[in-house]
Amino acid sequence: MEKELLKKEHTPENVISHCEAVYKKAMKIASNFENADTDLIRKGALLHDIGRSKTHDITHAIVGVEIAKKYGYDQDVLNIIERHIGAGITEEESKKLGLPEKSYVPQTLEEKIVAHADNLVSGSEEVSVEYVIEKWKRRIEDPDDNIERLIEMDNELIKSFEE
Repeated sequence: MEKELLKKEHTPENVISHCEAVYKKAMKIASNFENADTDLIRKGALLHDIGRSKTHDITHAIVGVEIAKKYGYDQDVLNIIERHIGAGITEEESKKLGLPEKSYVPQTLEEKIVAHADNLVSGSEEVSVEYVIEKWKRRIEDPDDNIERLIEMDNELIKSFEE
């Protein structure tokens, strides 16, 4: 259903491939948690970038929510789409970025899993946290808070389960 929706909305093929790779990575992360809602993660991961069918700027998350609403997705899926950017965007950061002023920081386990899986997939290839940190240092004006949230998310979702 979600893959067909991406195509129906004319999502570029490279974005669809990215969404599929994020879904696979999210399911790997979700395997660390018995209580993770894998159906919700599947929907959210596959649809997290549906807004890129209309725009490739930071507002793609907000546009994606509007598209998913149109198709009747529930608030849990909409929250994943809206809160998947980076390690989340604080209300203060949203003001600076010109987004509607509110927090876009992932709250639930499923939101965190999809956001972090998205961070760890570049194109359709898995990348390391170190790769993401270096990328953010080059691209984000003041990356420290974002990097701190990224590391916290990685520790919570992945590192704490490693031997």
